[in-house]
Amino acid sequence: MPKMKTSRAAAKRFKVTGTGKLKRNKAYKRHILTKKTTKKKRELRKPVMTDSTNVKNMKKILPYL
Repeated sequence: MPKMKTSRAAAKRFKVTGTGKLKRNKAYKRHILTKKTTKKKRELRKPVMTDSTNVKNMKKILPYL
């Protein structure tokens, strides 16, 4: 049986916490920032846990994480 390949794009975007949850960064922080409030931009800096509906697929494309 050959080794499974990790999706390199996903590996760069997700980290695993100590409890096994997937941590990701929020989107919408790259450009068109003038119309976003300071509060909104500050909230976008914080990492969040990946939604439970996506975890099964994420574990499949990140087998060794």
